[in-house]
Order: sequence, then structure tokens, then C-alpha cells
Amino acid sequence: MTEKKNKIQKTEQPGGGWGAARATLKVLMEQSGLSKGSKALLSMNQPGGFKCPSCAFPDPVCRSKFEFCENGAKALAFEATKKRVTREFFAANTVSSLMEESDHWLEMQGRLTEPMRYSEELDKYVPCDWDEAFDLIGGHLRALGNPNQAEFYTSGRTSNEAAFLYSIFAREFGTNNFPDCSNMCHEPTSRGLPPSIGVGKGTVVMEDFDSTQAIFVIGQNTGTNSPRMMANLIRARKRGVPVIVVNPMPERALIRFTNPKDVVQMATLGSTEIASNFVQVRIGGDLAMLKGMMKVIFERDANGEQIIDWAFVERHTVGITALQEDVLSQNWDEITDISGISEEQIRRVSEVYIRSKATMICYGMGLTQHQKGSHLLQQVANLLLLLGNFGKPGAGIAPIRGHSNVQGDRTVGIDEQPSQAYLEQLKKVFHFEPPREHGHHTIKAVEAMEKGNAKVFIGMGGNFVRAIPDTQRSYGAMRKLSLTVGIATKLNRGHLVHGKDALILPVIARSEKIGTSAGEQFLTTEDSMSKVSASRGVLEPASQYLKSEVEIVCRMAMATLPNSVVNWGSFITNYNLIREKISEVYPEIYSDFLSKIRIPEGFYLDVPARRLVWNTPNGKANFLTFDGLNSDDPVHDPDMLRLATVRSNDQFNTTIYSNSDRYRGIYNTRMVLFMNAEDRAERELENGSFVAVETIFNDGMHRRVNGLTVVDYSLPRGAVAGYYPELNPLLPLGYYDKISGTPAAKSIPVRVLIDQETKKS
Repeated sequence: MTEKKNKIQKTEQPGGGWGAARATLKVLMEQSGLSKGSKALLSMNQPGGFKCPSCAFPDPVCRSKFEFCENGAKALAFEATKKRVTREFFAANTVSSLMEESDHWLEMQGRLTEPMRYSEELDKYVPCDWDEAFDLIGGHLRALGNPNQAEFYTSGRTSNEAAFLYSIFAREFGTNNFPDCSNMCHEPTSRGLPPSIGVGKGTVVMEDFDSTQAIFVIGQNTGTNSPRMMANLIRARKRGVPVIVVNPMPERALIRFTNPKDVVQMATLGSTEIASNFVQVRIGGDLAMLKGMMKVIFERDANGEQIIDWAFVERHTVGITALQEDVLSQNWDEITDISGISEEQIRRVSEVYIRSKATMICYGMGLTQHQKGSHLLQQVANLLLLLGNFGKPGAGIAPIRGHSNVQGDRTVGIDEQPSQAYLEQLKKVFHFEPPREHGHHTIKAVEAMEKGNAKVFIGMGGNFVRAIPDTQRSYGAMRKLSLTVGIATKLNRGHLVHGKDALILPVIARSEKIGTSAGEQFLTTEDSMSKVSASRGVLEPASQYLKSEVEIVCRMAMATLPNSVVNWGSFITNYNLIREKISEVYPEIYSDFLSKIRIPEGFYLDVPARRLVWNTPNGKANFLTFDGLNSDDPVHDPDMLRLATVRSNDQFNTTIYSNSDRYRGIYNTRMVLFMNAEDRAERELENGSFVAVETIFNDGMHRRVNGLTVVDYSLPRGAVAGYYPELNPLLPLGYYDKISGTPAAKSIPVRVLIDQETKKS
């Protein structure tokens, strides 16, 4: 096969449009075939169909026949692919040889077809039957000296039903060790917002987009990570709603976007301007900007303009005096220096916020993946509380989560820090004593592996070892385990970095039918706005040997807990029995689950803050202060640049669909470093130079990535960016938000050096 030549080409084309349409058609033709792919696409995100396996953005109030985006179509096409990873594939490839292949190559091999067990003698995976696999898992778990030596990982692909049972299984076994994909992304939402507004979720619903008067999109690349949200932004812009985009990188789709579903725009090559004001904040400068906006509000209110909603503040909140003192003490020179934004621009966007009678703030990992990510989100809540932007149409806080059920997994029990009230309810419903001590999030799980305190890792979906920080260190930790289990649809790096014993267990995909002796079953998911919907696959499973997530969880529990008080076998055949138990464990939010889930459009879970009910210890929303203006600890090194790891428009999380990034003009390579031209020239580099990047972090370890090509890009001074997960080796395991445990992947302190070795080669 001829290797494609790398190409870097500046582009001014809008996001979406014919590029998205061509990419969608191409991937359908190559992977699943046009007929099969089209049939499934028309069922995706539709009542009676299945939920998109990609992002967590909700379905619109009024659905069209085509409720999918480019990324959703890619996710489905690769899930419904005609390609298969069979026993013959594993017989022909050692694990060592597969480790040399790229993430994209592994993804392209197709669907897993039968359970496989690692043979150390052959360095290959060999076939095993399901009974053998479950016996191996049960034997390893029962042999542990302590239940806390097991780690139970979950990805957002996992359904509510499977995640709920998984949490029951682990807790009956005796541990709260639940490292989860949310640890790497929106955990500051789950941990930072409850002290502020009483809930770790957003308060916005889809209908709010139609009544909002201003939208702020902060640290979120909408066109790549949640493209269906672009339709909401387009409609808002067409009715004159300002959209303020705050981000270090000017992302193509948030500048201009052509809606592929708009026949007129497609025919005329038209587009919609999305950002009415683009605020190019420095990496880590969001906190200073938010405090600057609040400073404007407090100053103008004190001058008699009556900007603060004092009636709301006095009735619903506590702590405004301390916030006012903190904000007014900040110096404008420091605010502008740290944020990278002029005082004039901060005042301009503050005016947009002040004039709006209903504002929603949407945010992504550009806010959460910092050392002070949880505190940062509390300042977002402060800003909204000042003007009473909760509990009314068009207003609220909106975390735009990534994977499609990452929020739902948390809701139904995947939580390493469960409340005592939840544990008491669990004991009441299932009649066993659950463990009370907090368990491991991702960082603690890897540290336990390194120390030999963790022995077994079970991954319910995802690509754990590729998603987490400190790649080489994490690889070494995983290889110390006695058993690793990967429950997955596709082959990935996580199956190749394994313990002494290792299993690959192939699972039925979300787009595929689940049949049991009780008939066809369906699953449920929760989107990023707390709406729960049914998901029913329409395709035949990729192999007759696949099992559902629910059955795999139940069979693991039965093999591990022979004297269990839970009737695991009943859940395998009848998923309504699982939903009944969810209702019993969560009577306040999941009451009458069986009836509500029959509503074709789904139903919203109760979020008390939407009703201006604050589930905080004092029963109020709390203005929470945080000293200083930096969202990351200072680094005293004159050569320091801040690295943000980013996704391309042709990937989803760690899944790489191609090595190109159409929106940024990068083709056939992912080994690039986006740089400000002045920063690049200051280091005597050329556009196109080969460079190495080293981490600045004082823990005695040397972290370096070679072979990156410099690409001039519109970034603030002091900022660089490169692709995830290729640059994960630069993110230290110890560089994270101490409240949530989320790695600070959007602000890694690095230095950039000429890469002489790559240049010579």
C-alpha cells in the first residue's frame, strides 16, 4: 500500500457543508455499505430506533428524518462495518507486532467476533469460549486479598441498564473503585457544581435555545465534538441572538458553518456566521476573563445601574459579599495580562451579558481540563447567579458532555464517591452491605496499579490506557496487573497493553438488536441535558458469538459471587426488571421508569436547580470565591509554553477515523504542533520545522515527544496545541484538578526544541 503524503494546507472554508456530506458518504461506502448504513442512519436518534454511539448532545424538540451529523455517521459506519477481526487475524498477528500499528490502523480492522484469551507463550490472543472467560474472571476476583484490588472501568458507551448492574456487581463484591471516562473530561462538573448549585449537571434543556437572548460557548469545539448543536446556534443567530465564543483556537465551525441539512445553503454554497464575538483567551486565562466580567458588573451596579438581580440573589443565594470583595480587589492590568484579552473586549462581552434577560453558558473541556477546573466552573455559576440566570426559559449552565451516556452512567451508580444516602438505599433494595469508603478515580487507579495494590482491571468499553495521561508510565502500570478484561466492539490499544492474563470480550453494539428468551430488549441512555430515552438496535449483530453488556455483567457477577443475594439470571432476559430496580434505588428521579420510558421522545430527569431548588447543605445557591486569576499553578520557566491537546474533526475521543483534520487543513498526519508565529520565530524555528516537545514538571521524570511538524496557527502568545492521544505522553499523571481528579490536558507546561534526530532522518 502506497503511503499518503502529508499535506498542510490553510483553509477558509466554513465548517459543515459539502465537506461534511462527502465525508459522510465516503465512510458509509467504505465501511458498512450505502444500503446498510443508510437504513441504520435513518433509525438513529429516532423514536423506536437507537441512540447515536457518538456524542451526548440531545435530540431536537422537532426531529427531522435525518437526525445525525458527520461524526455520528462515522461512528455508526465504523460500528456497522463489514470488516471483521477473527481468530485468523489474531493467529496471524502477535500482540507485539500489533503494538507497532497506529490507532487508526487498529480501528480499521473491523468488529471483534468472539471471545479471545491472551497466550503468553505465543504472544497472541487465542479463542476461548464464554464459560472459560467468565470462569477466569471469577477465579481472579475471588483470589484477591482485598476487593479494592480490582478496578471497574466504564466508558460512556455503556447503557444505563448495564452501568447500573455493573455498579451493583462491584459493590456487592466489595469495592467503590470506579475509574470512569468522566474522570478525564467533565468530572469538575460533577464535583465542582454541587457545592454551588446543588447538582453536578446542567440546568438547560433543548427548548431553552429557542428563548435565550445570549449564548456563551466557552472552551468547546462544537463543530467537531457535538456537531448537531450547530443547528441550534444557527437558528439562534438567524433570530439575532449573539453567540460569544471564547477559545484559544479559532475553530472553523464556530466562525462560519454551512448546515448540510439546509438545501438552500448547500445549493448556493452559503453559510452562517456563528461567532458574533470571538474572544481569543490565553490558555488558562478563562478565570481572569470571568472575574473581569464580574468586576464590570459589580462596578456598574455600585454606580447605580441596577444590573445585579438583587431580588433573585437575596432570595436564593448566599455569599455575594465575599465574592464582591474578591472580584473588586482584582487589578485590571493583571486581568488583561493573564486572560490575554483587552479590558475593552471584556467590557464589550460583559455588555452583551448584561443586556440579555436570559443567558446560557455552554462549556466543554477547555474549562474542565485545568488544575483548578472545579473552581473555574464555580465562577461560571457565580456569573450566572448574579443576573438570575437560573430557573427561567433560555437561561442556565450547559456542560456539553462528550460520550453519549457518560452522564447517565454517573446517574445510575458509577461513582467512586457514593453518598451515604445512596448506599443506604442500595442496602434496602438489594439486601447486602455495600462498602462505605471512597474508591479510586482514574489517577488513583493507575497509582494503585503502579504500587501493585491493584491486580484486576475490567474495562466496560472505551480505550482506557490510550485515554489516560502519562502514556509510558500508564503502560507500565497496566502491565503489572494479573488480569485485564476489555469488553469492546473494536480492537484498540487497551487490548495490547495488558496484564499477565487478558481477555477480549466482544459486545453487541448499540445499533444492533438484543434478543433474549423473553423477546427483543431495549436499552436507555441519558443525554447531556438529563433527558432519558430508549435505544433499540435495528441491525443484526456482527457475529453470533457476541453478547450484550447486560449479559456480560450478569455472567461475571454469577461467576464471581456464587452466594449472591441478587438474582442476576433474571436480568439477563428481561431488562424491565433492571429498570424496576433503578426506580427502587432512585425513587426521586426514576419513579415510574417503566411508564415514562414508553414516551417516544423520552423524558427529563428532575434537576432541582431548574426549579430554583438548591440541594446544598444550606438550601441556597452559593457564591464561591477562589483566590487569584490563574486556573493552573504558575511555572517559573522563561521558555514555558502552555500545550492544549485537541481532537481533529475526524476522530471521536481515542477513535481515529483518519489521520486528517479537514477543519484545520492537516492531511495524512497527526504529528503536528500548532504554534503562534511569533513564538515560533522567537525560538528560531521555521514553519514546517521538525520539533520535539518536553514537559516542564518537577517529579524526576523526563517526558518528550519527537517528530512533530510546526504549523503556524492563530493562537495567543504562549499557547501551543497538538493532537490527543498522541501527545498524552506529555501529560504528567500528577498534573490534575485535586477536587475532581481530572487531568489538566488543556494546559500542560512544555518547552519546544529543534528535533535534530527527525530532521536528519
